Amino acid sequence: MIKLDFTKLPSATFACGPGQGHPVIRETPLYKTLFERSHRASDISTDGLYKEAVQNLRELFSLPEDYTVIFFMGGASAAMDAVMWSLVKNSVSGLSFGAFSKRWGHEMLSRLEPNVIRSVRDAAEGEFFPKEKPDYNASLVFLTPNETSTGVQIPNEYLEQAWKEKGPDTLIAWDCTSCAGGRDLPKNKYDVMVFAMQKCFGAGAGSSVIILSPAAVKRAEEVKKYRSVPYVLDLSAAIVQAGKYQTVNTPCTTNIWMFNEACKWMNTNGGLKAMDALCRQHAQFLLDWAQKTDYLAPLIKDEKLRSYTTLTLEVTDPAIKDADISAALKATGRANLADGIKKYSSVKQNSLRISCFPFVDIHGTGEYKKLADTVDDIVRQLKAQHK
Repeated sequence: MIKLDFTKLPSATFACGPGQGHPVIRETPLYKTLFERSHRASDISTDGLYKEAVQNLRELFSLPEDYTVIFFMGGASAAMDAVMWSLVKNSVSGLSFGAFSKRWGHEMLSRLEPNVIRSVRDAAEGEFFPKEKPDYNASLVFLTPNETSTGVQIPNEYLEQAWKEKGPDTLIAWDCTSCAGGRDLPKNKYDVMVFAMQKCFGAGAGSSVIILSPAAVKRAEEVKKYRSVPYVLDLSAAIVQAGKYQTVNTPCTTNIWMFNEACKWMNTNGGLKAMDALCRQHAQFLLDWAQKTDYLAPLIKDEKLRSYTTLTLEVTDPAIKDADISAALKATGRANLADGIKKYSSVKQNSLRISCFPFVDIHGTGEYKKLADTVDDIVRQLKAQHK
């Protein structure tokens, strides 16, 4: 047995990837996230962090054992691209009622073969949700339970009915980027769930999760027999690796560490029902505040369609512009307000979009009270300038 003097061992990381971080990084808590370790190491993947994160997610979402969890490189856009390429057979249907559902239904779909039948239901001009239902016999039906751009949600009853009405060879796919972890959705009424880690779970951008039912796993094998799928979008390879709690490409281990910490906290503090209640509490505070003002109202009037994870408030006073409120918040120089609260670029209405995710305020609504007081103060000053 070789014996070494441990006092003389180097402290540097010599692996060819991930590489060692700058010394400044190594002196921070970030170093404890294992970001310098190989994603193939068993104590990181098979028997370590990745396995633990999957198990904690399974507990949080009450996932069946035969559903597959994939940690995917890239945000929700990359993940949904993989779903389109790997799981669509000959037809796609779904709902388009905002910037992100439109991206899935039109921009990504347009890259597939011309002979794929497309039947996307768009919201009419001036409306926030399509009146027409998808074709539930299409090979894949995509739904966006929470449209991040507008703050519109698909009601749970609608999602339940979609699962009941789907055809025998239909996969139901959900993009849950801005509600997964903050909304108690119908349990396992989907074949595919996609979400980024950066919203309700508060991890960094560029990492996502894809959950697949056994039917979706089977479809991935079928599709690759007649469609050439780009390497990074091939879910069949990712499925094989997921069985070993590994990934095809090198993921951001730091994001998975943060995601796992979020799942653990959520499970310890009441699970998904408690996170749902916390997001509703945040949203209700904002709605109550809006009702007390003379310049705010909910943009989405129908409560059943109104999101409580990404709430949008319309600025009803024509003399007050959303951009002015956002600019004033940004001008504070505070990093947490650097992006302000602002509407999404494609939304036409004078409005403010505010996240109500669990970790914005885990103790209740104290932070929202500070925000409301600040915005009230900004508006008072804007009104004074207009006199």
